[in-house]
Amino acid sequence: MTAPQRIVVCDDEAPMRRMLRDHFGASGYDVREAADAAALMAALAAEHVDLVILDVRMPGTDGLAALRELRMTSRVPVIMLTAADDVVDKVLGLEFGADDYVVKPVDLRELLARVRAALRRAEVPVSPKAPGPGADSPVTETAIPDGAVAFGPHRLDLAGARLFRADGEEIPLTAMEFSLLRTFAQNRGRVLNRDQLLAQAHGGDWDPFDRSIDLRVSRIRRKIEAVPEKPVIIRTVRGIGYVFD
Repeated sequence: MTAPQRIVVCDDEAPMRRMLRDHFGASGYDVREAADAAALMAALAAEHVDLVILDVRMPGTDGLAALRELRMTSRVPVIMLTAADDVVDKVLGLEFGADDYVVKPVDLRELLARVRAALRRAEVPVSPKAPGPGADSPVTETAIPDGAVAFGPHRLDLAGARLFRADGEEIPLTAMEFSLLRTFAQNRGRVLNRDQLLAQAHGGDWDPFDRSIDLRVSRIRRKIEAVPEKPVIIRTVRGIGYVFD
């Protein structure tokens, strides 16, 4: 029998942790609680974790600082819990490597859907998905070879979902960043708008008003471009979207 996927809920509010533990436990997940960043790091060090739900506003080491520390050693999917009106938290969370975010007060059905989507994206290999509703037009994917795809001097290992520099050093990626790079590899030379990128990389679980794609592309550029402000690997097509050429 397959072991249930393990989720760590990190929030300083005990009622919130218990609510999420009970909800995800009833949905078949193995849930651990962490009251602060130190407890989260201890949980990650002690056992395999499939996903982290991380509150931004916590006393002591807050969620953003915890995320930065976590991303130094781990690619585990992270969903941030943010205040409804705090755009800065959302932007910084994505910049620091969060895979997704949900605003408080939490809608449990939405959070469950986003958790399932993040876990699917983290699976390797990632199966191509059809564009979700709202995409301007379908994108026909081209076959890509097994093994690796070159992004400038860098190499994307498709089977292992890992990115390497020319000297062999690994460049850390989140699950969403890998999904985006894979989508670009499948559509080399094609201009993709934001909705098409979201639909393919998110596998259909996406919000048509989500514009976090620009932040994610910016973050990827800082990892693969020699001069991120003047990108040549993933270029901007003004008024349309992006192209990997």
